[in-house]
Amino acid sequence: MPRIPLIDDLTKDPIPPGSNILVEFDPASQWYNASLSIAGGWLKDGGIVEYGTSVQSVAKIRSKMRRFDLDVDALERDGKLELWDWYTVTLGRKSDEKLSIDSMKVADLSIKWATGFPFTRVSELPEQSERLGIRDNASTLARFNDEKAWVEFEVTRIIPVWAAHKSVGFRGVVKGVHSEWVYKRLEDAYDGIVDFKLEEIGEETRDLIRIRSMRDIGFDRKWHRLKVGENFEITFEN
Repeated sequence: MPRIPLIDDLTKDPIPPGSNILVEFDPASQWYNASLSIAGGWLKDGGIVEYGTSVQSVAKIRSKMRRFDLDVDALERDGKLELWDWYTVTLGRKSDEKLSIDSMKVADLSIKWATGFPFTRVSELPEQSERLGIRDNASTLARFNDEKAWVEFEVTRIIPVWAAHKSVGFRGVVKGVHSEWVYKRLEDAYDGIVDFKLEEIGEETRDLIRIRSMRDIGFDRKWHRLKVGENFEITFEN
């Protein structure tokens, strides 16, 4: 199983296959760049990445991933990188991407997931511990659905798929924009919780990450400072 950049540095053992990790992030934090850094490191380690972008175009994601010296075209052609467009539909347009979502209504999405989209039925899924799934911002579903509907979609459709085929999934949600019920329901359903925040102390601004919770492995609970590289790769500050 490939290594998960940033996260595996803060755990005593690798994240177990089949784990689902919730990322709660400040809008101004480095989560978006960190998610691409995690994806890039996993790809370089020989893994497969499924990345769902909800707040920017797939074209921008490709451009940013090329900064990490990745041959994005070859990775997509070989099935190592799957870029899912969750963004264009939020603009009321149809995506030109091969891998895309055509509705943000969870009633529509639930039907597709229940009938095998984008995978085969959950009971028939092969184990794929080399696969990493990232959705940068699941909070966008709240624009098109009531709270209970989109949260239950995450809990009853998304989480079981990743658990069933023994892959690791990360889903980001924005801090401070949902009700307390949303965060508590999601936190209860996920196997781990990671926080990203921007902290201002006087004239200094710091980008930070911590693991708040992990159910099955030991981990470092402290906040750690992040560094943004020239190519926007996120690493730990020495």
